[in-house]
Amino acid sequence: MTAVPQPRPAEESAPTPAETQAPAQDPTPAPDPTPIPATAPAGAEPTAPARAAGRRSLAAALLLGVAGAAVVLLAAGKTWAHGIARSSDGSLPIDVSGNEVTSVPGALALVGLAALVAVFAVRRTGRVVVSGLLALCGAGIVIASLAGGDTAALDAAATAATHLSSTSAVGKGSTGWPLAAAAGGVLLLAAGALALLRSRHWPGMSNRYDRDGATGLPARKAQRAAPDPERPEELWKALDRGEDPTRG
Repeated sequence: MTAVPQPRPAEESAPTPAETQAPAQDPTPAPDPTPIPATAPAGAEPTAPARAAGRRSLAAALLLGVAGAAVVLLAAGKTWAHGIARSSDGSLPIDVSGNEVTSVPGALALVGLAALVAVFAVRRTGRVVVSGLLALCGAGIVIASLAGGDTAALDAAATAATHLSSTSAVGKGSTGWPLAAAAGGVLLLAAGALALLRSRHWPGMSNRYDRDGATGLPARKAQRAAPDPERPEELWKALDRGEDPTRG
């Protein structure tokens, strides 16, 4: 006789409760809940504190530059030196102004004012160059104001007053206006140095002429929508142009 295979009991073939309730293991690791700090993209607009600092440095440079140029121009028109011209008819008091002693401070003050305005009309390398020119104007004013030259100017004034050739002035003295002009040059020099350090954060007059999106600024005006050819006013405009609005 052949042996008949016996079926396995139901309790042996059925899965155990532990096998039916065990969840599948996910091999993907859980994400890290720590937030990642966002980084500012390149070319982003400056923050509010940076804009405020730029406005303060801009106001300081303007104040220093305008005040320095004004002091130099005022001092250049005042008496820098005085003396006495002697002749056979007696003695004549003479004096010379800063412009008669040297015309350099007044000329450099005007150039410095022009450079101060040009700082806002140029950008990048041009702004650096103009800021350096402003600083050089201030340094030149200081040197020219303290270099002297009043002796030659007094001698020339004495010759003109006595109508004699090679007349020298005596009792020569100077005033404090050359020092005032030098102080104005220091203010211009400080304005130029501040522009060199901070002008990259200053606004420029050419911003409004840039194309939309060229500098990251929002468009000033939205583009106008195309006209609707079905509107009555558009039909009349087409007739005025000699076109047939019913075609097409």
